[in-house]
Amino acid sequence: MGVKIRTIIDFRFYLAKELNAIYKEPEIRILADILIKTVTGITKLHQLYNNEYRLNDGEVQKVIEFVEELKTGKPIQYIVGETTFYNCTIKLNDSTLIPRPETEELVNLIIRENRGYQGNIIDFGSGSGCIAIALAANLTHSALTGIEISADAIKIAQQNSVLNNVKVSFIKGDIFNFDPEEISKSGIIVSNPPYVRESEKLLIAPNVLDFEPPLALFVNDSDPLIYYKAILKLADKILLPGGRLYFEINEMMGKPMILLLKSFDYSEIEILADINNKERIIKGRKNV
Repeated sequence: MGVKIRTIIDFRFYLAKELNAIYKEPEIRILADILIKTVTGITKLHQLYNNEYRLNDGEVQKVIEFVEELKTGKPIQYIVGETTFYNCTIKLNDSTLIPRPETEELVNLIIRENRGYQGNIIDFGSGSGCIAIALAANLTHSALTGIEISADAIKIAQQNSVLNNVKVSFIKGDIFNFDPEEISKSGIIVSNPPYVRESEKLLIAPNVLDFEPPLALFVNDSDPLIYYKAILKLADKILLPGGRLYFEINEMMGKPMILLLKSFDYSEIEILADINNKERIIKGRKNV
């Protein structure tokens, strides 16, 4: 093969040598942990004690192929086909966004504020199903429904539901043309819809632009809140009086979002900053 990779130590040196022009050292260590687990099945916790594990020829070939893909800028999550989200394993493909840490913060907020909740929860724009699945795994007395327009994404979401041993009903639907009679009344609605304005593309990392589905990311500058408006119109019919609404939002659109929720008669409206101190979450309660 021309590449001398026999042990996990060899693999780490090889990865550092091949990727040092693209990734920083801490990133390379994380990539190595993920790829070692993917190739050998040895978890990060046990890798330290298995540094002399000898890779067979098939495993070495996989390592080389993964590294060549990483050199193109392709995200590791797409290369290995999965990621971890709120302690759930989430399979991914090119029809689904890679879940972000700020979305975990959104999920954590909902769980923290609704422990013991026993009603319906609707997730609009489910994608891989990560939000609905994480909520189903933690709010175990609730009933989760995910609405998603992409049939390919729904297939992945359904697989993820089975993989994580939770029950979520995924429905193919377009929020701009969706019959609210199709789903039961709900006490909680959540969504992480497209919110990056076209004019903000210059701020987006190339690996996101090149590999993640643009329809799940971008909105026209002329109407950047178009998805939120559509969901709020549906919430008029679906969300129970006193019900709670949670959105992930564009950090630059906090004030317009507050005005939008007020125009739909919501109270207790609050914007929360994420771990990077960016205004990423808005919540509100539907007035009785």
